[in-house]
Order: sequence, then C-alpha cells, then structure tokens
Amino acid sequence: MTKYALLSVTDKAGLAEFAQGLVDRGFTVLSTGGTAAHLREAGIEIVNISDYTGQPEILGGRVKTLHPKIHGGILGDITDDGHLAEMLSSQISPIGVVAVNLYPFEHTVKSGSTREQEIENIDIGGPAMIRAAAKNADSVLILTDPNDYSSALHTLDNPDSKVNRKLQAKAFAHTAFYDSLIAERLSENPMDEATVTLGLRVSQRLRYGENPHQNAVLCTSPFAVGGIPNAHQVWGKEISYNNVLDADAAWELANDLAVAAEKRALVIIKHGNPCGAAWLDSLPDLFTAARAADPISAFGGIVAIPGILDESVAVAMTEKGNFFEVVVCGSIEPNALDVFKNRSGWGQDVRILEAGERKPTPFLSIRTMRGGALVQEADTTDPVEWRVATDAQPSESEMRALRSAWVVAKHVKSNAIVVCAGDRLLGAGAGQMNRVQSVRLALGQAGEAAKGAALASDAFFPFPDSIETAAAAGIAAIVQPGGSKKDAEVIEASNRLGMKMVLTGVRHFRH
Repeated sequence: MTKYALLSVTDKAGLAEFAQGLVDRGFTVLSTGGTAAHLREAGIEIVNISDYTGQPEILGGRVKTLHPKIHGGILGDITDDGHLAEMLSSQISPIGVVAVNLYPFEHTVKSGSTREQEIENIDIGGPAMIRAAAKNADSVLILTDPNDYSSALHTLDNPDSKVNRKLQAKAFAHTAFYDSLIAERLSENPMDEATVTLGLRVSQRLRYGENPHQNAVLCTSPFAVGGIPNAHQVWGKEISYNNVLDADAAWELANDLAVAAEKRALVIIKHGNPCGAAWLDSLPDLFTAARAADPISAFGGIVAIPGILDESVAVAMTEKGNFFEVVVCGSIEPNALDVFKNRSGWGQDVRILEAGERKPTPFLSIRTMRGGALVQEADTTDPVEWRVATDAQPSESEMRALRSAWVVAKHVKSNAIVVCAGDRLLGAGAGQMNRVQSVRLALGQAGEAAKGAALASDAFFPFPDSIETAAAAGIAAIVQPGGSKKDAEVIEASNRLGMKMVLTGVRHFRH
C-alpha cells in the first residue's frame, strides 16, 4: 500500500529537507500551491492534491483539500476493519503524515491590511486538516511547527505513541491560538460575547514564578503594541517573574506621570508599589529627586524612565549605595549603557529593558483563580472635571500637586494614600486593611515635607479621622473620589481644619 504524506505550509523553513526525508522513507508526497512549487524547485517529486483527488481547486483556491480522499485518508483509523473496508471501496489511501501551518492572518493584520485581505487570510482547509490529523493522532503524525521535523523523522523510524500524543496536543493548541486571534480581531468587545478567548504566545521561559517551586513563562499578546512583555532586554541577567510584574508597574506609572505632568518622569517600584517618583524638566536631577522619597525601599527596586535614558541619569543611578534589579526606559544611550556595564557588582547583573514608546491602547485585565477567571477592562479612565467640595479653593500649584498625586494613587495597592508636593512623591501608604493606617504610613514617610503638600486617596474616606490625621501633619489639599455616606462630615472636617478638598467621582481600587 502506498504511504502518503501531505505537506501544505505557509512557513517553509526546513520543508525541503523534511520532504526528502519522507521520500527516503518511502512516502509519496501530496502537496498544493506554493508548497508544491517550493518542493519542485528543490528537486523533490510530489503529487498535486488536485491530481490525487481528481478535483481541481475551486472558488479562487478557497477549496483545495476539502475532499473525501483527503479527509478520509487522514481520519481513517487503520486499526478498524470497518474503516479499512470503506476506504478500500472508495479508493481512499491512508495519509500517515500531515504537515500544515496556516495562512498568515497575524502578519496580514499587523501589516495594515484591509478587511477583505484579512478575511482572505482566514484559513479553512488548513485547520480542518490539522484537527482531523490530531483527532487521529494514533495513526497520523501531525506537524504544525518546523522545529518538529527532525524529531518526526526519528519517530517514523522508531514509533513512539508519546511523541504522537505530544504533537496532537500541540496541533490543537495551534488551531485554538489561530482562531483566538481571528475572534479577537473581529470582536468589537470580547466581553460582550458568551465566551472570552485569549491568544498568548510564550516569548520566554522564566527561571521560576513568584517562588522557586513554581514554573512560569512570559507571554505576549500578538496584536498588542508595546508594554513590558514586548520590551527588548539589552543588558543583564535573565529576567524573573517578579521582575516582570514590578517592571510593568513602574513603566505604566512612569508613562502616566509623564503625560499628566508634561515633563520627564522617573519611578522606583518595590513589591508592586511606588517608593519613589519625580517629574522634572532637569534630567540630571530626576533620579535623585525620586529616590529621596524612600531611599531604604528604593534599594533593590525597579526603575522606569520613559524616553531616552542618558549618561547623567545612569551615573546617578550607579553611585555607591544604590542597587537596582531592573531599569526600564524607552531607549538607552550607548554611553549610558556603558556606565552600567562598567559598574562593578550589580551593574553586571542589572536587567536593562528598552520598551520603546507606550501607546495608550485599551486592553483586558484578567485574573485567574481556581475554577475560572475575572475579566475586566483595564483601568484607564479618569474624570473629565473635578469638583472642589470645600469653601477654600486649591491654588494652581496645589491643583498640579493634586493631579500628580491622583495619578500615583491609581498605581498603589488599595487602600492607597499618596502624598506629593511640587514635582515629586513624598510618601505612600499601600495595602492596609484600613484607610487611616495608610494615611499614617504615607505621612510618616513624608515627614516634615508633608506641610503644605497634597494627599490623594484611591477611594472615599469612610470617616473624618483620616482628614484630621492629615491636617495634623500639615496637608494643605486632598483629592478623593467621594461617594461615602459620610461625605458631608468629611467635607465639614476639611472646612473646619482649613483644608481644600476635590472630589473626582472616579475610584481607582487596585487590589
């Protein structure tokens, strides 16, 4: 009985060598279109699928492989006498090897295609053949990745059901990922649908997860632009799971601050929360101002600075007494990179990421848990207008400080309290079970600098006690969402203590 292999691929890497290996093992190669032309150019004899089926391609090539002789050959269970009898009567031969990868839908979208071009690059026959071969993986070797060609030839010489089943799972993952990209592209709002699909590609295998006993990988979303998962590491040792989380927190806050303040911004993150932040026109002073908020916590933290990281900032960061795990920037000057490379000790290990320019695009926030997941729109909304709730009006400088404090508070774990003055963060209270304790922590970090400063809260104040604590430390103005049943008491306390208060109407919990 003739042994058939079907090859129909978009990615032709290693294809000719693989096909020759099949021919050497007695297979007759079925192929079509560009794959057939590629193999003929390589001097490999093939049989056109249209000649094999007796059915020419139709509908502009949309129908080439959707034929009983193809799918019967792939799906036929050669261990089933009934199947074999039907195949014999229908002149269908078993197809023992199927190598297929799909139309370049992802590349087509990224190249700025029209809707018509995208629709034409939705593969139908390819996924059908992959799924059919994967369903019958005990009898068919299914290949969707050129990296598997060599091991597949070895398996043909040394049959191993474990290999077949590994390739089976990989094949279904391949088509599921492909379909998820199409669904994402065509859906205006994935959360409007009955199911939510998400296509992620593993870009890096990490040493471990949050803890050494947990496995972890870094994944990218193919249609996403920018962000830490797409950043380019230009220096340092392998990045870790916790590094990625903190780098993302730092990068998002630094960019938000730069936009809000219309100045250069630099942020230092430790355990997911900002311990230093500054926004200045003077680049050489930027790092020093940010670090001053909490030099102890800054040690071993993650630094983010949108735009170009120049030599002056690199020199300040590598001074004695500093140590950082990750530095994220838009790009880094060669001289600045040399500063880290030539820094003995941690300079050799610090991970330096170039993240380019952030584009503020919406995305889904997904938190998995045992048995399911929570899916929401990412928190990118801010109020259009703020309302002054007190008798006293904030000055122009106080309003600028309030706006900066509000931006920082959005990136602090709730209950979040942030104290800012002028061009820098003074203190933050994060993750406490009651809001007044967060207030105390932020004020304690700010110290005497809290006098005349601005305070932001990510959610409403349930009681006036936080206002009284802030007033005692000299806070001049507060911004908070409002919405508490005790708003009137909180506002009255602010008026009584001579403070200004602005309500935003928008909450920024970050659990």
